Amino acid sequence: MSVAAIKYDAGVSRWEPNARGRLEQAAMDLYVERGFEQTTVAEIASRAGLTERTFFRYFSDKREVLFWGAASLQEILVNTITDAPGGTSPIAAVAAAIEVAGTLFQEGRERSRARQAVIEANPELKERELIKLAALAAAMAEALRGRGVRDPVASLAAEAGIAVLKISFDEWVAISGDDDLPRRMRAAFSELRAVTAG
Repeated sequence: MSVAAIKYDAGVSRWEPNARGRLEQAAMDLYVERGFEQTTVAEIASRAGLTERTFFRYFSDKREVLFWGAASLQEILVNTITDAPGGTSPIAAVAAAIEVAGTLFQEGRERSRARQAVIEANPELKERELIKLAALAAAMAEALRGRGVRDPVASLAAEAGIAVLKISFDEWVAISGDDDLPRRMRAAFSELRAVTAG
C-alpha cells in the first residue's frame, strides 16, 4: 500500500487561532470606518490577516458578522424560561431570561455600541434586527406554552419581554458611563408593571 505525501506551503497555516474573533473585529472596525455597504468581504479578510475562504468558513455573508450570535441568544432565553421554578409567573420567567441576556451583553458594551450604530445606519440591517427580535419573541412564547401557559398570555409576556430588551438595550448603548444593563432591565419591567396595573 502506498501512502501519498501531502505537502503544505510553509506560509499557509491550517489552523488560524481565533479566526472568528479576528474576522468579527476587522469587520466591525471597517463597518464603523467606511460603512457597511462600502465594506467588502475581501477587505474584512485582509484586515484580519486571513483569506476570503476562511471568512466563509465562519460567516455566510458580511451581514452574518452582526447576527451570528442570535441562535445562542435564543437558546439562552428559551432555557432560562424552561428552567424557571414551577409556579413562576409568565412575565417573571421572561424577565429572568431577559436579565440573563442583559448580563451577557454587559460584558461587550463597546462591541454592542458599535454594532448598534452600524445597524441603525442601514435600513436592510434594521429590518434584519427586527426579524431577529420577532423570532426571539416567538421562541420565548413557545417556551412559555411548553410550561402550560396559554395564549394570549404566552405571546403577550414574550412580546413585552422583547420590548423591555429593546428599549433597555437602546438606552444602554446610547449613554456614556458605566451603566448596568440588567439593572436597567429590572427597572423597565417595574415600569411595565406600573403601566399595566394603572
